[in-house]
Amino acid sequence: MPKKARELTATEVKRLTHSVSKTTGKAYNALHPVGGVAGLLMQVTPTGAKSWIYRTTVGGKRRSIGLGGFPDVSLAGAREKARDCREQIESGIDPIEQRQAARQSLIAEQFKTLTFDDAARQFLAVKSREFKNPKHIQQWTNTLSTYASPVIGKMAVSEIELPHIVQVLEPIWHTKTETAGRVRGRIEKVLAWATVSGFRTGENPARLKDNVDLALGKPSKIKKAKHFTALPYAELPSFMAELRQRPAVSARALEFAILTAARSGEVRGATWDEIDLDAAVWTIPADRMKAGKPHKVPLCPDAVEILREIPRFEGSDFIFTAPRGGKFSDVALTALLKRMDIKATAHGFRSTFKDWAREQTSYADEVSELALAHVNSDATRAAYARSELIDKRRQLMAEWAAFANSKEQVDRA
Repeated sequence: MPKKARELTATEVKRLTHSVSKTTGKAYNALHPVGGVAGLLMQVTPTGAKSWIYRTTVGGKRRSIGLGGFPDVSLAGAREKARDCREQIESGIDPIEQRQAARQSLIAEQFKTLTFDDAARQFLAVKSREFKNPKHIQQWTNTLSTYASPVIGKMAVSEIELPHIVQVLEPIWHTKTETAGRVRGRIEKVLAWATVSGFRTGENPARLKDNVDLALGKPSKIKKAKHFTALPYAELPSFMAELRQRPAVSARALEFAILTAARSGEVRGATWDEIDLDAAVWTIPADRMKAGKPHKVPLCPDAVEILREIPRFEGSDFIFTAPRGGKFSDVALTALLKRMDIKATAHGFRSTFKDWAREQTSYADEVSELALAHVNSDATRAAYARSELIDKRRQLMAEWAAFANSKEQVDRA
């Protein structure tokens, strides 16, 4: 049994200090018996920090059990905790092992109660490193907060089952099928992260195949995929002749998009430092491409002429600058087409180009696919992609421009 010490008063405890070596003069931790319970000590560090330690024997092993810091734990409180420890030991319980078990149990309970909203935030903190564009994080956050959070946001991820997923998706499964598909996929990812992180076990209730599709129906059977409306290529020459009569910058942006077969966003975000007029090449950086890879676009003479004649706005790096400055919105091109009474989208002209190339030219399919910056996993097309086929693509785009001009050429004749 530890030696019984004199019981110190609260005032005496406050005055206790650290120890100093008589030989080196260096300060070190001091352990002061305070009495009341055999083995109860106050530890004082050189910084003046004080804490309680209960030294005793548990099952033949010497133990030093921390009882908390002073003054958060008072002298009376420390003596009470030490007596509790002594009673546990006498009952055959190791206070340290019991404390560790309680801590593990608390952690396990916290794991079980992690909410879906908290899991989504933690998952996105990891997932955001993969996103090329910060707006993708916002898109994930918006869809989950709009559709998932009201139903399962406050639920523990360990408790989410298929009926809860159905409750989230059912209101939009038939009316907003594409959105519902995104929501389901994002919920599935969050729950998959929660599973591998140890917050839940079992099957993923947001899985589509033989799961959500059985409860709500297959998305492909509910609503056909909506494709961008394209102008038939036979109508393009007449459309281009009318488009060139319009002086607006939005008309030049659309004309440039058609002549390059580029995506609307790539054209609207184009900047002057991406253009090499002497080489007639437009190099779109990877961070603006859907595939995440830089893309070189050979420019036909008509496209180069647009660039040479388009007015430059002071303070704007964009080639096609909106009237109030900054980048054009996609709505501007949509409004232009609406004014022209054309039932097609700006993106749809890429399909117009593809149909024309496939049906009216003898170029290999890979040439037009590269012109469209389509990514293919096929090994043969990957080999084509490495060379980029710039020369063949330049010829193809020149023929495309000639076809687009054919109405004007006939009129002049």
